[in-house]
Amino acid sequence: MALTTLEDIAAYLVSDGKGFLAADESTGTIGKRFDAINTESTEDSRRDYRELLFRAEGMQDNIGGVILFDETLRQNAEDGTPLKDLINSTGALPGIKVDKGISPFNDLEEVITGGLEDLNERCAEYAAIGAKFTKWRAVIKIGNDIPTQECIDANMKALADYAKIVQTNNMVPIVEPEVLMDGEHSAQSCFEATANCLKTLFSMLDANDVNLKGTILKPNMVVSGTDAPIQASVSEVAELTLKVLKENVPSDLAGIAFLSGGQSDLVATEHLDAMNKIGGLPWPLSFSYGRALQQPALKAWMGQLDNKEAAQEAFSHRALMNKLAAQGKWNAEMEI
Repeated sequence: MALTTLEDIAAYLVSDGKGFLAADESTGTIGKRFDAINTESTEDSRRDYRELLFRAEGMQDNIGGVILFDETLRQNAEDGTPLKDLINSTGALPGIKVDKGISPFNDLEEVITGGLEDLNERCAEYAAIGAKFTKWRAVIKIGNDIPTQECIDANMKALADYAKIVQTNNMVPIVEPEVLMDGEHSAQSCFEATANCLKTLFSMLDANDVNLKGTILKPNMVVSGTDAPIQASVSEVAELTLKVLKENVPSDLAGIAFLSGGQSDLVATEHLDAMNKIGGLPWPLSFSYGRALQQPALKAWMGQLDNKEAAQEAFSHRALMNKLAAQGKWNAEMEI
């Protein structure tokens, strides 16, 4: 496929069950993950870890795009090959996280994502370096009296403004309105907050004349809060998530790639598979996982060169399992 248009790129990223490796952890976040395996976070150690992922056999045919942090997009592999070229060589496309994180929105502990001020200039540079797509994450919390409509409106407006700027710079925007799992709320409360976010988001994308065929949605699944006394079953999560998507997402969107949002690697795969086994949707349902793809590899690696192959095998297995789930072909026996 000649990837000459935004529509071509977006369709390629989620074609044939392929999904995204989210490797865009900030320096602080990856530092915490390295702390858990007693590994110092340095420019070289971060490079070494991400390079081993990008060189893993499981990148081929399973990963359509890799979301990078600014540092990684500019880094070279140990042999001098730009990491973005390494990604391209596997058949995946390099992308970049472009938001600048969250800050307080009001006194209800809600937050707003920033980064629009210089986004056009940064996007022009990222496109010149070789990024083919971008990501911006909005964070919505459920709790007492939240989310407020004001917070949802502000975050969805920022997502729509971001998407328009990105497309103007000839890259595909991933729009990520994440309703957090944190809390005691029910799956129904998650459904209602997610529905509001999606309805507002697509209204604002339409108002900005964003090309949905050149856009990918990265939503949360509809799940119970982490501390909820009653947890929705796999089938309930699948049914509620498909219902909220069917009711609020236009059919001409290029694709949907779920975030894992704190789910374990196996649960994130199981939920994705359950949705695709139901099927009958106008868009491909795929994955854009960070921890749910990387955690087994991190545990296998432990910062040790001797563990490189074991880490690559762990990552490759998860990448294949999630591709199969995106095709509705996964089953638990494959994990044994």
